[in-house]
Amino acid sequence: MPKMKTRKSAAKRYKMTASGKVKYKKQGTRHILTKKSAKRKRNLRHPDVVDKVEVPRIKKLLPYG
Repeated sequence: MPKMKTRKSAAKRYKMTASGKVKYKKQGTRHILTKKSAKRKRNLRHPDVVDKVEVPRIKKLLPYG
């Protein structure tokens, strides 16, 4: 049986943690930052964890993740 292909778009957006959770970088940090408050930008810095209902869908896109 051939190897399964990874969806590269998903591989660039999501990373798996050792415990099986999926983390991602929050959106809204690239441009148009002047109108965003310092608190909002500070909270966008840190990675977040995907909701558990979405994890099976992402794991299907990342078979070796």
